Amino acid sequence: MSRKIVVTGASGFVGRALAKRLQCEGEEVLGICRKNGNFDFPVVTIPSLDNPDSLAEPLNGAEVVVHCAARAHQMQDMAEDPLSAFRKINRDLTLSLARKSAESKVSRFVFLSTVKVNGESTSGRDPFTSEEKAHPEDPYGFSKLEAEQGLLELASESGMEVVIIRPPLVYGPGVKGNFASMIRLVDKGLPLPLGAVHNKRSLVALGNLVDLIITCTHHPSAANQVFLASDGDDLSTTELLRAVAVAMGKPSRLIPVPPGLLTAGATMLGKKAVARRLLDSLQVDISKTRDLLGWKPPLSVDDGLRRCFSDC
Repeated sequence: MSRKIVVTGASGFVGRALAKRLQCEGEEVLGICRKNGNFDFPVVTIPSLDNPDSLAEPLNGAEVVVHCAARAHQMQDMAEDPLSAFRKINRDLTLSLARKSAESKVSRFVFLSTVKVNGESTSGRDPFTSEEKAHPEDPYGFSKLEAEQGLLELASESGMEVVIIRPPLVYGPGVKGNFASMIRLVDKGLPLPLGAVHNKRSLVALGNLVDLIITCTHHPSAANQVFLASDGDDLSTTELLRAVAVAMGKPSRLIPVPPGLLTAGATMLGKKAVARRLLDSLQVDISKTRDLLGWKPPLSVDDGLRRCFSDC
């Protein structure tokens, strides 16, 4: 028997893929978007989630809400007060939606958070776990942590089950941001000074994240838990660039420059944060996700990368 599942941010990178997959599996999907567009599934347009009355009809009869909509991490944030801007969307509107969901008798609320709640780097330490103390370092991470805390409080008060998923960098067809920039550099065949980077970074393919989200919509053991997501196979920046080149059918032109020199050069150019993302490690431990849910990533990294450049 199909369930009514409401997906917010259904026009986005993750939300659209999730809604399409749910519909293919026979679920009754309703996407919520801020703007009109062309979709392969039913969508209702709601300019803002801050009006609870506008949510009454979409949430009517829904068993599950998956909240993908968010103010995403901004590389060059132009807001006067970035923390307030992130809090308004990622915390306040999330909790408004969750309270209305509880009032509407939604059974489970799945929240797409971020590994940035844990922190920015695992260099010199063990991989992040979902049970350790959170340590966000930027407004985006803080806003997501505060949303998580509010959701878990609401769960204990209302009885609505909450599931929180913290993914690292997500890649797949149509990816944007840093990963898209890396793809463009490889595609141009430019020599890159990243042939001697021995860090380790966790990534998650879009198909793997969607599969985990769907598992979290129904698995009994997911209720009121926090899960980390990844492909389960961490790569160095050098290994990732080589794998991307193979998936694209392009040569990888990587020059082995010592990371210390890269850090020094980036610092002189005011790009220390960029160097940190390329050179630091950021690993997550998904043993809880595997053990509690019996879940394993259906796609390998190579499979996930191939899907970036194909229609499959």
